[in-house]
This record gives sequence, structure tokens and C-alpha cells, in this order.
Amino acid sequence: MTNRGGGFSRSGGRSPSDLRPVTIELDAMKFAEGSALIGCGDTRVLCSASIERRVPPFLVGKGQGWLTAEYAMLPRATLTRSRREVSRGRPSGRTAEIQRLIGRSLRSAVNLKKLPEVTIAVDCDVIQADGGTRTASITGAYVALACALAGWADRKTVPERLLKDSVAAVSVGVVDGEAVLDLNAAEDNGAEVDMNFVMTGSGRFVEVQGTAEKQPFSAEQLSRLIGLAQTGIERILEIQQRVLREWRAPS
Repeated sequence: MTNRGGGFSRSGGRSPSDLRPVTIELDAMKFAEGSALIGCGDTRVLCSASIERRVPPFLVGKGQGWLTAEYAMLPRATLTRSRREVSRGRPSGRTAEIQRLIGRSLRSAVNLKKLPEVTIAVDCDVIQADGGTRTASITGAYVALACALAGWADRKTVPERLLKDSVAAVSVGVVDGEAVLDLNAAEDNGAEVDMNFVMTGSGRFVEVQGTAEKQPFSAEQLSRLIGLAQTGIERILEIQQRVLREWRAPS
């Protein structure tokens, strides 16, 4: 990113309010009830949703279902190889936090009380990381979830009683003094402010994560970032729904 002579440019020629190209390939895994390979720029995440005939102990006999999520990054998803967390004996704090975020986000979209006693296990595996892996995971996992519920119900339609809403996520930040949408890794590493937004299709906020990495931000900057996030998520929701419509359409 450069800011020369008052001009502002990003890699790929994006404007501050542009998303990276978003692609979603459904049925990316043969055996999962629902799966999606999502690409956000150079970030790639493989998402799957599995329906298991069990619930956590605290829900046994309660007549409702549950949703849980796991997140992992392949060793060479980044510039240098990282050790698999299983070899360390437990997930890192970052991994645990992202797993909880994905689970909370998706549970906001599902009517758990209308599910029988089943657990929807969502897995998000980062194949390639160039920023925004947690937001891409949430966006892709929702589509995998919708496919899993559709296939489980009657192969093509998701009963409204099971899905309450859609959900998607995006990052925003302040880079070189400019509010920008959908940061890649280079932008994220140099950001003065870094935020992640999760929102529903009805326009409600599920989660907002924000940190001043280098200097505090103003209310005016926050308002600009919220607007960028809302606009970006609206576009992503449209992509999700288009992909699902095409998947449901007769072949």
C-alpha cells in the first residue's frame, strides 16, 4: 500500500472500500454433509459441517441440538512452516479464541431448539493464509452449514425453523491513516487499527472485535469503519445467497 502525494493505492488496484475477490465452491468434500472451499483474495479456507447423533452432556435429554466449531491452519499455509498444534499437545490461545468466535457466530444463525439431539460439528482448515482467515472461516462455514441442513432435511431446501438467519464476517482497519475494507496480511501487519465484524443477514451485529494497534482511533474513524464493514458484509451475503441459489437450482 502506498500513500504518495496525497494518493492512496492498494495491492491489486483496490480502492479502500473494495473487497478482495470472493469465491465459494460448494461440495468441496465428498463425505461431509455440507462443505465449502472459500477464497478471499489469496486466503483459502476449507469448511465442512458434519451432523453427529450426539449432544454435549449438558444437553442430554433436553430435546435440542448444538453446534461447535474447530479451526486449524495447515503447516505451510503461511510464508514459513509452522508446527502442527497437535504436536504441541494443545491448541494455541489464538486457535481457541477463533474456534469460539466461529461457534458463537454460527449459533446465532441456527435455531438450536428446533434441532433434535444432534451436534453440528463445523471444521475450518486454512489452506493458505493472507489475512482474514477467521472472517473467511465464518463466511464459508455458514454456507457449508446451510448445505448440511438442506441435505439433511430434504436434499434441497432448509426449513426456516432450522436457520434463523444468515451470517458473514469481514475485517476492516486503518492503514496509513485511511479506513480500508478487507485487509490482506501485509495491510493487517501494518495497520494502525484492526477490527473484525460479524453480522447477520438482517443487519444485526453478532460480534465486533477492535484494537488500536499503534494509536487510538476517533469516533469518526470508528463510524467510517462500521460503515465499511456493513457495506462489505452486505456484498458477501449476496455472494453467499447467490451460490446457494445456484446449488439448489435444478441441474
